[in-house]
Amino acid sequence: MYRPNIRHLEFLAALDEEAHFGRAAERCRVTQSTLSVGIKELEAGLGVRVADRTKRSVQLTPVGRELARRARSILSDARAFVDYAHSQKGPLTGDVRVGAIPTLAPYLLPQVLPDIRNRYPDLRLYLREGVTDDLIAALQGGQLDAILIALPYDLGDLAVFPMFDDGYQLAVPASHELAACGCLAKNDLSQLEMMLLEKGHCLQRHALSAFGHDGPVQDHSFEATSLPTLVAMVAEGLGTTLLPDLAIRAGVTQGYDVRLVPLEGALPRTVALACRKPSARKQDIASLAAAMTEIFGAQRSAKS
Repeated sequence: MYRPNIRHLEFLAALDEEAHFGRAAERCRVTQSTLSVGIKELEAGLGVRVADRTKRSVQLTPVGRELARRARSILSDARAFVDYAHSQKGPLTGDVRVGAIPTLAPYLLPQVLPDIRNRYPDLRLYLREGVTDDLIAALQGGQLDAILIALPYDLGDLAVFPMFDDGYQLAVPASHELAACGCLAKNDLSQLEMMLLEKGHCLQRHALSAFGHDGPVQDHSFEATSLPTLVAMVAEGLGTTLLPDLAIRAGVTQGYDVRLVPLEGALPRTVALACRKPSARKQDIASLAAAMTEIFGAQRSAKS
């Protein structure tokens, strides 16, 4: 009886999720030709066509989509098998795949990972950046072991390990009427139009809800894909925005002529790690969250 190997199942799952040979190959860290040959070998072994190909696109057949769903289940079980073995070696050893949202990854991870590496030399972290919904799907599908996200957010039945709160400051052009303010309350920002990240970034939702119903509103004439883009637009006098303290401390405004105004009464977002409740690495993720919290806290205290 034909028995597909794990690599072929990974190729099929990636192709189903990416709907593109190039992106699926990049995700699996192989060449496009290697992935294409692997899919053909899988089709030959199973005796069914799993993908319809044209020169410009690829689409899984109905059979291919169902097989991809089953492949993800098998891959999840295989990873749990390996994770259990790693968990018996000691805390935080082996491979851990962590997804992180773009408003956290470049601002927090460079600060804490050097110390994490020194503490746990046998740990290998693989990082993937994406918006919250995509990371949750990847976590539930078994492609990730943990996700670094910001709360509040509906995470269903995931296990959540809160780490620390991250507040906001108002970023305005140097010539703005609010630039000279020492501190602002939520009433001062009532109906102020602000540029925010595009839909899909949880920071958009958090920024709008930080002040409740009396706070600022979104300027729908412009949306950005990153915090540095927002800062550049503010520096050019095109509007205002809210920036997380974490990004500010990491230097997101460095080199730009913007003014930062502290805010009073804004509800902070909570930075957290999350994993699947039945994960064999749940204790490892809890330990990783605790270590990151301790390291970041010590660095924040040293700078204050």
